[in-house]
Amino acid sequence: MLNLYKLEVFAIVVQSGSFSAAADRLLLTQPAISQHIQDLESALGARLFERGRRGVTLTPEGETLDSYTRQILRLVAEAEGAVTDVAQLASGQVSVAATPGISVYYLPDWVQSFHASYPKLTVQMQTGTTQEIVAALQGGKIDIGMIEGELDTTDTTGIGVLDLEEVEQFVIVGHSHLWWERDSLVCADLNGQNFVMRQRNSQTRIWLDGRFQAAGTVIQVVAEFDNVESIKRAVAKGMGISILPGYAIAEEVAAGALRALPVKDHPLKRTLKVIWDESTFFSPVTRAFLRLLGTYFPPLSAKRW
Repeated sequence: MLNLYKLEVFAIVVQSGSFSAAADRLLLTQPAISQHIQDLESALGARLFERGRRGVTLTPEGETLDSYTRQILRLVAEAEGAVTDVAQLASGQVSVAATPGISVYYLPDWVQSFHASYPKLTVQMQTGTTQEIVAALQGGKIDIGMIEGELDTTDTTGIGVLDLEEVEQFVIVGHSHLWWERDSLVCADLNGQNFVMRQRNSQTRIWLDGRFQAAGTVIQVVAEFDNVESIKRAVAKGMGISILPGYAIAEEVAAGALRALPVKDHPLKRTLKVIWDESTFFSPVTRAFLRLLGTYFPPLSAKRW
């Protein structure tokens, strides 16, 4: 009889590509992982992996077992989801990573709503760049990711993506800027302006640099910050201008601390997305969190996980 836990270990080795990476994900030693796989191979009388210096690859027998294992684990996850009453759980956790704007301006409200419905469950939150979030998903370190913007298709194999809503971006200026009384801009206005930007490896910065290049706009970057709050404070103090999503500047605009200007001839819009590792199966707690997000975003409520 096949042991379910050993099949789960086998699946993690397949996803990770090596015994050492699987050991890191499962918080086990590499010899312990090797023993589980050896036990499976002995029980089946078949070699499941070819070992190499760069990791492991499946044998034909391993590929067959992998196909069945995916079906088995999917059925287990479906059974768990169908029977589990999340509201009655004594404990449980969903791990969510988000890009900085979403982490600061959206996640706290979502977590508060989730906690109101499930006070015994925990949402573990972390902030990162899009690339860091993708890597965390592929490494099994988080359950879902929330990003605003684009994915680099070269390193997102196996990552599922669902668009949630479009987010408009605005040029923001402080009181001392000559544009304070303006209602809108055109892209040519941005030429030669001093900009406060996100760090160069962030997807937001890559996106903005691409938009400027496509429009033939040349700007001067005077400061780079890794968080939105620092950018807003720098702009308010007159260090330069920036471009930020509407949800991140709503309070400052309402209070009269910042002015938000749309770019009429080149509308700046990005897309809020949820991403996940397609090779994993969501726990009942993760599904409950996604159902809550569905109350904010119709595309999520229509999705069958």
